[in-house]
Amino acid sequence: MADRHIDTPRALQVLLAEDEPLIRAGVRAILTADPGIDVVAEAGDGQEAVELARRHRPDVAVLDIRMPRMDGLSAAAELRRTVPESAVVILTTFGEDAYISRALDSGATGFLLKTGDPRELVAGVRAAADGAAYLSPQVTKRVITRIGRGRLLPGPGGGERIAALSAREREVLALLGSGLSNAEIGRRLHLTEGTVKTHVSAILGRLGIRNRVQAALIAYEAGMVERLAT
Repeated sequence: MADRHIDTPRALQVLLAEDEPLIRAGVRAILTADPGIDVVAEAGDGQEAVELARRHRPDVAVLDIRMPRMDGLSAAAELRRTVPESAVVILTTFGEDAYISRALDSGATGFLLKTGDPRELVAGVRAAADGAAYLSPQVTKRVITRIGRGRLLPGPGGGERIAALSAREREVLALLGSGLSNAEIGRRLHLTEGTVKTHVSAILGRLGIRNRVQAALIAYEAGMVERLAT
């Protein structure tokens, strides 16, 4: 009997940018311990990260914030402009509001603290590759507790913003706010993944925001998903 060829899923292609060699080696070790993740390029500064991302077109770019020549947030904004198919996860030791806000504005879909559980890193990379937003638990709590003060999500309140959405778009937004990926939302609502992507794009446009993390925050503010305890 002839052997059957079984296709194995392609490993996620990840670009890692961190200026500290020891930390970079540790992050690489955590990521590559997962057989479904392949670190295809490494950079020691933001400018090099952008250049390598343009060359390798990774599924996810994991960027440190504080790097020479170009910091991670500036690199994230440049990647959003020039390599929009690559999701961005920010990895840092800093949890201050200013960094979180800039990360969201730069187009990052993940924000993780180096002091967090290593499993969060793998989960964050996989979520970003799947089109979902991912913030470490410490960051999520920090963000949600500040929404009411308007420090991280300026503009009209969530209830006022969602008035412009259709009933289906509100359903999609609620599930997006719960952290579901496009594929998971599609299964829940019996929609194709392409249809979900269309709805998400429409939601971002109607709400006047840039990424899924900001959409998730609006969903929290509007009471569409359960708020975290402060």
